[in-house]
Amino acid sequence: MSTIRLLTASTGKAGEKTLQIEQLAKSLQSINSGWLDILNPGEAEKQFMLDELGFHPLAVEDCFADPVDRAEHYDNHRFVVLKARDADSELDTEYLLVFLSDSLLVTVRNTVLPSVERFRGRYRSIRRQKRLERGPEFLLYELLDSVADDWMDILSTYSDKLDDLEDRVFDPHTRYSNLLESLHQLKQDLREIQKSIIPFQNIVGRLMRPDEEFISKENHLYFRDLADVIKGLVIRVENYSAGATSTRDTYLSEVSVRLSESNSRLSEVMTTLTVIGSIMLPLSLIAAIFGMNVSAFGAGEGDLGLTEILLLMAGFAGIMLFYFYRKGWIGPQK
Repeated sequence: MSTIRLLTASTGKAGEKTLQIEQLAKSLQSINSGWLDILNPGEAEKQFMLDELGFHPLAVEDCFADPVDRAEHYDNHRFVVLKARDADSELDTEYLLVFLSDSLLVTVRNTVLPSVERFRGRYRSIRRQKRLERGPEFLLYELLDSVADDWMDILSTYSDKLDDLEDRVFDPHTRYSNLLESLHQLKQDLREIQKSIIPFQNIVGRLMRPDEEFISKENHLYFRDLADVIKGLVIRVENYSAGATSTRDTYLSEVSVRLSESNSRLSEVMTTLTVIGSIMLPLSLIAAIFGMNVSAFGAGEGDLGLTEILLLMAGFAGIMLFYFYRKGWIGPQK
């Protein structure tokens, strides 16, 4: 079901009305400057935009199709299509279609958009209600500025996420199993945001082109400020993405260093065990030979005492240690 809201300043005092389509034509007769918001338009709203408002059929058709981001200049109105964030998600976007006539700013959408609600909230105070008298062109600036502010809030949350991930990387007491996945997801989210902000930047740039005559000189300063804000958003996305890449590389480097240290310690342990095993093998052989109940190497009954056997073992061990030392397997590393 469609919801139609009208915000006007025709009497010098703003007032918002929720109307039926049958009441709309009469309500628009004496408007000098106002905002008409149509949520979930149907066939009746389509015919009203064509017959009563005189909007171009191609522009009206886009409200019921799958449009593309663009800005067009028709005979009696201007038409802007852009993406704004959906209320159900930080990253999902829906199209916001904007018609701009001499006395009316018309927004058409199929879902609740936080940026539109933010724009609507700007005129709840008495002090800001007088801005409605500045005309639809200024209202368009305020609407686009609300879209930019909405993206700015989202980017602030991603700044906090990136700071948290960086703190985890450089905290030696913290262990984490999914940091790499979190960094990868962060970069993907930033890429999705960039896909929405770049076309937004292009649209505002198109509005400001002198040859298009989209924006009057009176309001050009506001749109130039808006362009600077959007440029700042683009730079922030790029910086956050670069920061996520740098944090990921630092994390991988730290993991590589830790793995190298672990392998080095393991190698030292294996070397020690190998040296001990290599020394014990001939000693075990000597002990086994002289422990037999038969004569060996001229060793009869009591020919060699315990002292001689121990000295023989020590000699073998000394020779092997000297050999390992010369090979560089033990002792200080060069």
